[in-house]
Amino acid sequence: METSSASVSTAPRLRRTLTLWDLILYGVIVIQPVAPMSVFGVLSDRGHGHVVTAILIAMVAMLFTGISYGRMARAYPSAGSAFTYVAQEINPALGFVTGWSMVMDYMLNPLICTVWCAGQANQFAPGVPSWIWKIFFAVVFTLLNIRGIKTSARINTVMALLMGMVVVAIFVAGARYIFGAPAGTISYLTPFYDPHTFSWGNLFGCTSIAVLTYIGFDGISTLSEEAENPRRNILLATVLTCLVIGILSAVEVYIAQLIWPAREAFPDINTAYSYVAGRAWQPLFPIVGFTLLLANFGSGFGAQIGAARLLFGMGRSNALPKSFFGAVDPKNHVPRNSVIFVGVVALLGAFLLEIVAGFRTYSLSAGSLTWETTKKILNGGEAYGLGAEMLNFGALIAFMGVNAAAFLRYFVRSEERKIGNLIPPVLGFVICLGLWLNLSRPAMIVGSIWMAAGILFGAIRTKGFRSNLIDFELPPEE
Repeated sequence: METSSASVSTAPRLRRTLTLWDLILYGVIVIQPVAPMSVFGVLSDRGHGHVVTAILIAMVAMLFTGISYGRMARAYPSAGSAFTYVAQEINPALGFVTGWSMVMDYMLNPLICTVWCAGQANQFAPGVPSWIWKIFFAVVFTLLNIRGIKTSARINTVMALLMGMVVVAIFVAGARYIFGAPAGTISYLTPFYDPHTFSWGNLFGCTSIAVLTYIGFDGISTLSEEAENPRRNILLATVLTCLVIGILSAVEVYIAQLIWPAREAFPDINTAYSYVAGRAWQPLFPIVGFTLLLANFGSGFGAQIGAARLLFGMGRSNALPKSFFGAVDPKNHVPRNSVIFVGVVALLGAFLLEIVAGFRTYSLSAGSLTWETTKKILNGGEAYGLGAEMLNFGALIAFMGVNAAAFLRYFVRSEERKIGNLIPPVLGFVICLGLWLNLSRPAMIVGSIWMAAGILFGAIRTKGFRSNLIDFELPPEE
């Protein structure tokens, strides 16, 4: 018995080295400081302007869920995140379902970032095929994450600094353009409200897309076992990250709407912000393209950290094979097996998703399948949009689960039923449910297949759910 206890205490564990500042930087990098730039054109078109208002409403909506995440991290400072919260507070089987849905979300994030980075890099260096760039980014993401969590934190700091410099340059160039415009040509309130184009349907439609700008903040909670004072810092980091991204995004789109009013069409809706920056100062056009490449690099790099920690949490709890996923590298104190697994899936999935999306486009266009067509499919950029549609299925299920867990723990089961413990989880759950119900049909179909496979896997492991699915081992806070 003493030998068993000793082996548990001396087993390699994740190391608590991340400060509050490290956690905020991680959250900002995963969400991206330039988050609204890549979807600005879509938001402006859907909302007929009013992007600033939609971004701010979305920020308030995500803050409710962020509060629930932070509170649950106080109770369970574990790498399993939503998986752990739901399993402990509601039901182990529902926790497994939540964790399985999160696996879809977390695995797709580095996958689509690998696809996007490869496509953008191919534009900068067209002589290098897109498939080589896919291999390059998947390998770099994996090698950097194997080096250890502190290395990841330092890289996040550098990337945040570089992106911050570009954002400042956009702000300066935008201010010069706006204040240098002839008097009366710019309306400073129109980005918030334009009576000629406003409708509640357009605003809510725009907001439903704008909410997706914030998806990724939940990754902070997966670092609970590597954070200093997690019961305090995870909540603060989650809320502060949502606030920082929300305010920064609102300013970015506000300047953009002043420079390029909604009544003017964009040459390309998918690269609208590059045209906005180029109108403010021409050299910014390629700089913004490179910055978005850097942002997606950081997002994919950070998402792989979260995916690996989620798999580690599920492996240690025996929801996945413990000997592989629950192992920690004794040298760098990272779940190396999980990191490598995510990297391999991202690489293989990047090719598979590109092929599926490309051939879907080919079949819809009824074109002739030649070798040239096949090369375009393999090097195309269709996969990013398809992957993004699928990603939110798992994320919103996890958000609903965490809100439900926070509601039960801090309101239903609490001796003092405070209104402050009721409103955030209830509103967070309702908003996420509404967004989930409005997902596209392809996302619902693929997500349902994924969930059915997870339930089948759980049934096999527990012989028809007749034995315990999860064996929790919560770590010491040290």
